[in-house]
Amino acid sequence: MADDQEKTEEPSSKKIDDARKDGNVPKSQDTNAFVTLVVALVAFLALLPWIESRIVYLYFYYQSLIGTEITKEVTFQISMISFREVLFMVIPLSLAVAISGILANVMQTGFIFTTKPLIPDLSKLDPMKGLKNLFSMKKAVESIKIIIKVSVILWVCYYFLLSFTKELPTVIYFPLYDQLAWLKEKMLILIAVILLLFLVIALADLMFVRYNYFKSLRMSKQELKDEYKQMEGDPKIKAKIRQIQMQMTRKRMMQEIPQADVVITNPTHYAVAIRYNQEKEAAPKVIAKGTDYIALRIKEIAMNYNIQIVENPPLARELYKKCNIGEIIPENLYKAVAEVLAFVYKSSKKMR
Repeated sequence: MADDQEKTEEPSSKKIDDARKDGNVPKSQDTNAFVTLVVALVAFLALLPWIESRIVYLYFYYQSLIGTEITKEVTFQISMISFREVLFMVIPLSLAVAISGILANVMQTGFIFTTKPLIPDLSKLDPMKGLKNLFSMKKAVESIKIIIKVSVILWVCYYFLLSFTKELPTVIYFPLYDQLAWLKEKMLILIAVILLLFLVIALADLMFVRYNYFKSLRMSKQELKDEYKQMEGDPKIKAKIRQIQMQMTRKRMMQEIPQADVVITNPTHYAVAIRYNQEKEAAPKVIAKGTDYIALRIKEIAMNYNIQIVENPPLARELYKKCNIGEIIPENLYKAVAEVLAFVYKSSKKMR
């Protein structure tokens, strides 16, 4: 029993769907940060001409104010224009960053809309539980991850900056334009290295988060069985329902036997009751069939109602295999069944 309670089984699709409905999804913050950083950098480079034009506009505007008396109205006007131009520079960049954050979440978890996390949970106000969460293993792991990430980034930046400083004794003799070109080149190298480092950290964090997520949703064998019973119903109850359905079908079948024209038997293992109503049916129909005990019951009812029983083992087996109850017999058996019916009609002095 102890083994059954060990959560060794992968989570079912229902368990994952229920977790998603609760807002519990695998989400890597480092992946979000990396995507946002890349989009912000690309957006900044794309908007650089626009930002430059607004800065130039402000420069000439401030220059035009030289010699102007600073009054309350002028101060207000300067503040409003400066605020407007700053908004023009910041809003496009902010929108790009906000959209990238949303897309990063959707890329990881898909689109989810649930209000369950917004419902107040009074159990979270428990100070003992909050203290326990504060010093939990999850918090410790997160703290270690942050320390490792910051340490790695600082070490890489220090390594590259140190290598750049070794070139400074030579660079100071360059012309100003060449110095600026050297500085630009080193900045691009440093940015590329940091982005690559962030990408590696984001991928590692994404895999770690997803592994922990699916591990936390693992189920025991007993939980899988209980979930299956909940979704599909208890197998014992389903078996009982099938048994009742078979009994009802068998009862209806037995009630149809008195309308049969003939019962074709094996003679002991198979019995098939045939009815042919020329006015309503295009061909003879199987209204009852069975083997062993059911076959014996069919023959008993047939004898009670003076229905003729014909022994024809090959035909009985073929009818049993190829025909369901209530179905017309197949065409390849027309001739054999017609001969049996002709014999029955003749012996009972009925007209076909």
